[in-house]
Amino acid sequence: MSRLDQRISRRAFVKSAVTAVAVPYFVSASVLGKGYRQAPSKRLTMGLIGLGSMGMRHVKGFLQEADCQIVVVCDVDAARRRDAVREINGHYDNADCAAYNDFRELLARGDIDTLCISVPDHWHASIALAGIRAGKDIYGEKPLALTIAQGRAIVDEVDRYNCIWQTGSWQRSTDHFRFACELVRNERIGPLKRVEVGIGPGFKSPGVKETMYRIDPQPVMPVPDGLDYEMWLGPAPSAPYTEKRCHWNFRWILDYSGGQVTDWGAHHVDIAHWGMNCDGTGPIEVAGTGVFPTDGLWDAAVTYDFECKYEGGLIMRVASNNYCRQGVRFIGETGWVHVTRGGVTTDPPELRKTRIGPDEIHLPRPAGDHRQGHRRDFLDCVKTRKTPITPAEIGHRSATVCHLGNIAMILGRRIRWDPKRERIIDDPAANRMLDRAMRSPWRI
Repeated sequence: MSRLDQRISRRAFVKSAVTAVAVPYFVSASVLGKGYRQAPSKRLTMGLIGLGSMGMRHVKGFLQEADCQIVVVCDVDAARRRDAVREINGHYDNADCAAYNDFRELLARGDIDTLCISVPDHWHASIALAGIRAGKDIYGEKPLALTIAQGRAIVDEVDRYNCIWQTGSWQRSTDHFRFACELVRNERIGPLKRVEVGIGPGFKSPGVKETMYRIDPQPVMPVPDGLDYEMWLGPAPSAPYTEKRCHWNFRWILDYSGGQVTDWGAHHVDIAHWGMNCDGTGPIEVAGTGVFPTDGLWDAAVTYDFECKYEGGLIMRVASNNYCRQGVRFIGETGWVHVTRGGVTTDPPELRKTRIGPDEIHLPRPAGDHRQGHRRDFLDCVKTRKTPITPAEIGHRSATVCHLGNIAMILGRRIRWDPKRERIIDDPAANRMLDRAMRSPWRI
């Protein structure tokens, strides 16, 4: 039986098992811990890969879901593995959670239904594709991938293997973001003319309150005990260890991420696309400018301002907060709607107090709200085989805008994009930036 046949066979079993109030794998009563009354046959088993700040948020979040059992974790940092195992075993009041340094060992287990992947961006595609091909349903952190080509590979394999995929752009699972987009989609501000997306500038680092705009070249340091640094680098270019390269700060180095543009852009561009009704497409032109430090360790853009033109002439501007206010502003003929994580403001002001009527456009609404609702939506969709609120295709289209913005700013010229073929038109140098070489032996 082929791997795809095995996947389809397992899917058929999952669907029939759900109908019979069961799931593929069974968790013993000893694993349930004190106070757990959910029947073992109803519990989905989960492995978490990546246990940094976001990974540990997911540990705590999925532990709250009675129909989900975390059975194994993975991270290249031994201290993080220990902390996660202590948290999980303490919650379940047992010693059953396994831990691995290498994600391939985790994927080799036959008792895992789902994965939550919260690793640095340069690892997203390799781990995600291995997980999909191993038959797992996946909650994968944003941005979907390090490059546009890697993102498309994930989307294609999700479709091929009938994988349930939830991208971690959780703002779609939040009531006020949904309401803002419903106001726009129902033309409460008239026909949409322009969208402005504001994202934080510079670099943020744990323990440092101020926004930084550069960092000095860093000394080479010994690799700390317990950190598998070669595995941390993985498919990225070889580079000497220094503390400010790893863990949280990977975001500010273009070998591993796309800076604030992809880190926060994957959230706010996602909401912009939702309000614009552009989930299945993208811009046709992108142009702008950015400041990329060249004299230190961190080299992602610290300020940026680029515009995306869509079919029909709609313009979306994506810029750092020194140009655009944080959040997403939808500007129509008769008013505007501005939404951030803090809430919704409108012009006219009374617009924010209105309701969406029964015969108007209503966007998908998960069972919960905020991050926890996003996790809940994933688990529900694993059981029902319905499409989550932020599937791989949507995560890919949102991240693509961010990647195209970085490409246009780095090259310093306007690029024309074909959103159907996912190619940059008449620009071979720009097209080469749609993907990155991977360090041997890693491939996708």
